[in-house]
Amino acid sequence: MAKPKVYVTRQLFPEAIKIVDEVAEVEIFEGENNPIPRDLLLKKVRGIDGLIPLLTDKIDAELMDKAENLKVVSNYAVGYNNVDVDEATKRGIRVTNTPGVLTDTTADYAFALMMAISRRIVEADKYIRNGKWIHAWGPKMFIGGDVHGKTLGILGMGRIGSAMVPRARGFNMDVIYYDCVRNPEKERELNLECRTLEEVLENSDFVSMHLPLTPETHHMIGEEQLRMMKPTAYLVNTSRGPVIDGKALYKALKEGWIAGAALDVHEKEPIDPSSPLLELDNIIVTPHIASASVETRTKMAVIAATNCAAVMRGEEPPNLVNPEVKEVKPLI
Repeated sequence: MAKPKVYVTRQLFPEAIKIVDEVAEVEIFEGENNPIPRDLLLKKVRGIDGLIPLLTDKIDAELMDKAENLKVVSNYAVGYNNVDVDEATKRGIRVTNTPGVLTDTTADYAFALMMAISRRIVEADKYIRNGKWIHAWGPKMFIGGDVHGKTLGILGMGRIGSAMVPRARGFNMDVIYYDCVRNPEKERELNLECRTLEEVLENSDFVSMHLPLTPETHHMIGEEQLRMMKPTAYLVNTSRGPVIDGKALYKALKEGWIAGAALDVHEKEPIDPSSPLLELDNIIVTPHIASASVETRTKMAVIAATNCAAVMRGEEPPNLVNPEVKEVKPLI
């Protein structure tokens, strides 16, 4: 029996490729940091049994029409809003993701962004690199806000939101949260108080967003919500870019409704180099790298590979998004 075929849309770690290579004939897109062109992806999926894409790869009906033999889409990400799961389910294609593995790494990064924006670390670094540090510091030079002893408002009490709580408590912060679905178990475990969205925005010195992108969360933070925040408050987003209205955020930062923002995710990725947000000093922007540690990215790749290999063997993949798909026969 010929080996099944798997296509990988980006260079992954050797540990992961080895897992898939044991059960399938593997082809990997040669690009390192650039996404595979859409027309090439549509060509490469013909005849494949398994696909390991990134969040930047759109897996829709058009692609599935080309990939008539496709049995599994093993997404290299926790989120899977790039995949039309309903369409995949109709066609008997299993969809998997990589949950849990990036929780602590992303929480670390969100907390790092909080500290960097409030203490103006990026601004200070640019100041020196641009040759502007020619006088000794004065009392108000790059004055920012403390993190310790402040109130952290968490929007979304999932894995990453929950992981923010002990980090904040380590800095003697008060923590409040909002979620459209209350989590009484987490409230007891972490001694948390659930508030309305308005109360979280009005009372927090830092607002950290840890929400999935859904129709309900799209532009959840707009002009009305930004005006509720303290003028000394900071907004941090490591979840999904479109949960914040970018135009409203620009206005809030420009006019001083809030003190600053730190974004690892953006409404459009990559962010447009001409975006007016990039003209502001009171914002930090990074290229969706909250999970970018060697340890975590390697684990994500191994999980994605393990999910894919399981389907090739006719086994239940560990992280199945659409369990309603019937059992897949082994291909090896």
